[in-house]
Amino acid sequence: MATVIIPTPLRKFTNQASKLNVEASTVGEALQRLVQEYPDLRKHLLDDQGQIRPFLNLFVGEEDVRDLQWADTPLSADATLSIVPAIAGGTTQRAEATFSEEELARYHRHIIIPEFGLEGQQKLKTARVLVVGSGGLGSPLLLYLAAAGVGTIGIVDFDRVEASNLQRQVLFGVDTVGQSKVEAARQRLTALNPHIRILTYDVLLNSRNALDIIREYDVVADGTDNFPTRYLVNDACVLLGKPNVYASIFQFEGQVSVFNYRHPNGELGPNYRDLYPAPPPPGLVPSCAEGGVLGVLPGIIGSMQACEVIKVITGIGEPLSGRLFLFDALSFETRIFRIKRRDDNPLTGKNPTITQLIDYENFCGVKVVEKPIREITPQELLQWRAEGRAFQLIDVREPDEYAAVNINAELIPLGTVVENAHRLSRQVPVVVHCRSGARSAKAIRELEERFGFDNLYNLKGGILAYLEAEKQAVEHA
Repeated sequence: MATVIIPTPLRKFTNQASKLNVEASTVGEALQRLVQEYPDLRKHLLDDQGQIRPFLNLFVGEEDVRDLQWADTPLSADATLSIVPAIAGGTTQRAEATFSEEELARYHRHIIIPEFGLEGQQKLKTARVLVVGSGGLGSPLLLYLAAAGVGTIGIVDFDRVEASNLQRQVLFGVDTVGQSKVEAARQRLTALNPHIRILTYDVLLNSRNALDIIREYDVVADGTDNFPTRYLVNDACVLLGKPNVYASIFQFEGQVSVFNYRHPNGELGPNYRDLYPAPPPPGLVPSCAEGGVLGVLPGIIGSMQACEVIKVITGIGEPLSGRLFLFDALSFETRIFRIKRRDDNPLTGKNPTITQLIDYENFCGVKVVEKPIREITPQELLQWRAEGRAFQLIDVREPDEYAAVNINAELIPLGTVVENAHRLSRQVPVVVHCRSGARSAKAIRELEERFGFDNLYNLKGGILAYLEAEKQAVEHA
């Protein structure tokens, strides 16, 4: 099989593979095989007529194919085909990383490693890594990725810092209790390394937003603590062709692996469903919140996870693809098991039954804890009005309900909140209400998820509770 050398600007389309083996007799056939395997490569290699693009230089060995037979140039089984694109525009911004003197000093211990060098550090700087979860595993993972110089780090987490987190979530401190985790994480990581970019997603990752978020990244690191999100992350990564660096912890034990990894020889490794095609019955495997976890364990496993992310990005070493690493902190024993792609995998097997993201809560038989929403009591709203505080009041009931009774709110029925999101202020608090609080909570979740609002308050108990509070206020006046 001929070997194709993939240049750095195009490796994001080949799961970071730098070398691929293809069965082809000519240069043109080799390129066709590549674009069949990696469709996103097509526009960079071939034009609309299927011809080799003029800004590509192709070499068989040391010979330019333009001096040979162009697309018809023969390829022997031991031939090496090198793709050398022009480096102006397009991917140049990510392909070429420059460093300030301060950065060179910061990353010096990386750069002097012969197997790593400046090229490895450049790959880190141009990489985009999404970390799902900033808790026990996410804390050490994020700290080490930021310290290592990963150029763009995305964080998905809808939770807020609690005092009980501090036993193991070393990213946070007492002064951050009550804060949004992604915002607290952003501030900590920026203080650690101001040369990187932190993007935050204060949302619950689900089937509606996962593909849009994940497709913007090169590598995904899964630090979740529940089965629905774990299967969601796996399936989204498979559908988008992204490597998924996995870790999990419970009490004294931890696991690490790398799923959906494309090896340099072109071979695709197994994914999470090759290891566990289906989740355990609800309640059989308790979460860390239910069963506990030794505080130091996520630091150990999360650091290993960070190491695998760095290996995947830079191409050094041998990632844990096709292998499952287990660590027992009590006995200090480690084991490694081999994992293979399975024909009965419902996602990537011979007869796949899953071709798109599904309802993972239903699939796993458990419900993911929803992101808590801000609430305001009727008494607090009455106080706001008495103080003349600036806020916006939105009613998401139906027009007939509004006509029967209202509290001078703007009417935006629940079914129209998305198309009317532009009517909501981002400068002052927005109080959303319905009859009893259920529909308004749904509206808030949708607005926060789709548009990133962070100033929405649900009127607790809805208009019914507000009218009762208003009546009692009048009686006691």
